[in-house]
Amino acid sequence: MILSVWAPSAKSVELVTPAGRVALAAGEKGYWRGESAQVHGGYKYSIDGGEPLPDPRTRWQPQGVHGPSHVLEVGRLDKRIGHFRPKPLCAAIIYELHVGTFTPAGTYAAARERLDHLVGLGITHVELMPLATFPGRHGWGYDGVDLYAPHPAYGTPEELADFVATCHERGLAVLVDVVYNHLGPDGNYLGAYGPYFTDRVKTPWGQAVNYDGAQSDEVRRFFIDNALMWLGDYGFDGLRLDAVHAIFSFEAVHVLEDLAAAVHELALERGRELLLIAESDLNDPRLVLSAARGGFALDAHWADDFHHALHRYFTGESEGYYADYAGLPDIATALAQGYVYRGQYSAFRQRRHGRAPRGVTPDQLVVCSQNHDQIGNRARGERLSMLVDVPKLKAIAALTLLSPFVPLLFQGEEWGARTPFLYFTDHQDRELGRLVSEGRAREFQSFRWGGEIPDPQAAATFERSKLDWSELREPRHAQLLDWYRALIALRKSRAERAPGKPKVRFDAKAEWLRFEYAGVLAVFNFADVPRGIPLPVGEWDVVLDSEAGERGRGGTMEAEIPAGGTRIFRRRV
Repeated sequence: MILSVWAPSAKSVELVTPAGRVALAAGEKGYWRGESAQVHGGYKYSIDGGEPLPDPRTRWQPQGVHGPSHVLEVGRLDKRIGHFRPKPLCAAIIYELHVGTFTPAGTYAAARERLDHLVGLGITHVELMPLATFPGRHGWGYDGVDLYAPHPAYGTPEELADFVATCHERGLAVLVDVVYNHLGPDGNYLGAYGPYFTDRVKTPWGQAVNYDGAQSDEVRRFFIDNALMWLGDYGFDGLRLDAVHAIFSFEAVHVLEDLAAAVHELALERGRELLLIAESDLNDPRLVLSAARGGFALDAHWADDFHHALHRYFTGESEGYYADYAGLPDIATALAQGYVYRGQYSAFRQRRHGRAPRGVTPDQLVVCSQNHDQIGNRARGERLSMLVDVPKLKAIAALTLLSPFVPLLFQGEEWGARTPFLYFTDHQDRELGRLVSEGRAREFQSFRWGGEIPDPQAAATFERSKLDWSELREPRHAQLLDWYRALIALRKSRAERAPGKPKVRFDAKAEWLRFEYAGVLAVFNFADVPRGIPLPVGEWDVVLDSEAGERGRGGTMEAEIPAGGTRIFRRRV
């Protein structure tokens, strides 16, 4: 078998297997190549006679981040990639899940057994949190170090390919979260091979990747090839790019533009639609504008203002970035504009923030009321279902699912799960584990949480974060699930591409809001007393009511909405 590894500064590179050592030959652009028939039992590389290290492009690390690398026969994976056609983003309902906590077993195989639930809910796209191999058995995955090797605790690469193929058979597209702004500290051997990192800029989580310095062409190639692997070998339909605001690239062609061009080329070659969705807190439309318009040509990006405005209004919390949001007026702005911050001053950042989303269409913005970050970065991992009552949960669901944007749900949200989603790790390096535990406690010491902060390293913290599927048998949870199903069905019945922007009206003093989009009118009374709320001119039929699930004829001038009530109308044709 022919092997190749990039080590541009090395004087010698040896392939190390149980059978012995084989010297590789230096080639062009800093690559070393050689041939061996002994790699199937595991192998490593030795740079200049040093300690053998895993392959930077290892495809399988069954013994963890420090173990030997294993060869993977790619043909056994891509044989199941067919001609599945996902729903376009304008018709998408995304469901974010963490493989390790989605089911008690925490495996791909166990997740496959729950696909009926997702199909019945109306989900179109499943989004998996990061799969790249990270230290220990459980974690969020954002400290991955072997970017080409799926985490072994979830199952084998073949089982991952089977999961993706089964989703396709059920009509579900599959996205995977990838982290290209940093790598984790434990098991991160990239720096021993070449200039993968730079100290010219920093990220909050570790060394920044060298996307624009000396010898960065091959560094870019490493990460772009990784993206193409997930899409081409496993059949994923798209990638969610973690925290692109921490990807620093100052060349004329940004690495994200390079990545988008490579993925679009693969899509044409394979005859498949492939998506790139960025997480960004920049409120920057350039992420999704075409290269011809000075953009990076990504397909969509997360729009955090929508979440922040909702959370601030419904929970009353004002710490951190929530201090920048004023309540109902910001919810109305988020619904109408997509961004709340479009260049005005942000007190939290102490500077101007964002720019107007000119040229951005609603299906280029992904919004949510909950996600792994917004829940898990809380001290106790509380979901909204632990912070607000059912009427508010129903209103929040309607605002999210009937918005003009692409809605994303986080696992268990649809039934108001009462299990937390905590920050958990399983670092095998004791010193690193201690630092993580102490850092987490220190992070929240100034907050009045009224108790101990769960230790990320404790096994119980991980176990507590697993969904409790038995909750679905309880009336409260079943009622909320029915509400989500009805909202999703209503959203799907709308025209896929509605003209114009939503028409939003509100009265902050009287605490009501309504918005009309694609022939559907959502009316909300957030007050603790009934309100008569004016309706737009025309005739409307009630299709959903949060109080009784009523259907029938609505008024033509005003609707009497009970305290905390949500009522959904469809325009009569």
